[in-house]
Amino acid sequence: MTNPHKGRTGLTRIAHALRYSIDGLRVAYQSESAFRQEFWLAVVMVPFAFWLGRSWVEVALLAGSVMLVLIVELLNSGIEAAIDRVSFEMHDLSKRAKDLASAAVLLSLLLCGGIWVAALCARLLPLS
Repeated sequence: MTNPHKGRTGLTRIAHALRYSIDGLRVAYQSESAFRQEFWLAVVMVPFAFWLGRSWVEVALLAGSVMLVLIVELLNSGIEAAIDRVSFEMHDLSKRAKDLASAAVLLSLLLCGGIWVAALCARLLPLS
């Protein structure tokens, strides 16, 4: 059996992929409170990264770490939705998948926080 959606090429494929991506962002914003909270933090933090960062590398690390949190949260939500699609019944493998996805979100938040604390300390508490 062939997937009828895999035959698209060129601009048609790009247009459909873009629409699916926008739909995914909309669904995440409407149905996932964690994503909503992280989104609004990103709205504040990404522009702030341009003030805090002293070079394009620092700005990229600051903004990139914030975007990474959003990306991992989207993947976490996708995993949770797929598990819930299969069954709401408690199962060890379902719990493991959800716990691992949640741990990935936690690690991305810790990474982001560490980068931002280091950058704030370097900016506000110079060692010279």
